Amino acid sequence: MFTIQAIGTIHNERKAIQDDYWGDAISKIKLGEEWNESSLDGIETFSHLEIIYVFHLVQDDSIQYTARHPRNNPSFPKVGIFAQRGKNRPNKLGATIVELVSREGRSVFVKGLDAVDGTPVVDIKPVMKEFLPKTKTKQPQWATDIMSRYWE
Repeated sequence: MFTIQAIGTIHNERKAIQDDYWGDAISKIKLGEEWNESSLDGIETFSHLEIIYVFHLVQDDSIQYTARHPRNNPSFPKVGIFAQRGKNRPNKLGATIVELVSREGRSVFVKGLDAVDGTPVVDIKPVMKEFLPKTKTKQPQWATDIMSRYWE
């Protein structure tokens, strides 16, 4: 068992959970008052950040423990929750690489964060090219189909 506390909160205009059209979303991530704003010093020297957050609106009874069709679409193959990026995960954690727009005091503004207003943030990490894949990535066609409108 682990205890993780939020370090901040996401603020944006996205109030409802939606599957697509996250590309232009601008979000403000504001650190909680217990965090010194100097914990963000130097972050503006990076172009991208990885945001780890909690799917706080997911109800425990909707958690997926077995294989299912992504987006409940029977034309997609059944795959396990760890072979997809759905929100109904056992630990309710999401992770997205975003573009850093700016930093203002104890807040960072980012573009392309696929989380709704009020979402708790549990970590912020700078994206370093050395942590990105060294080899060519691959994915099944159903994943490409799902993502075709995700960032529009």
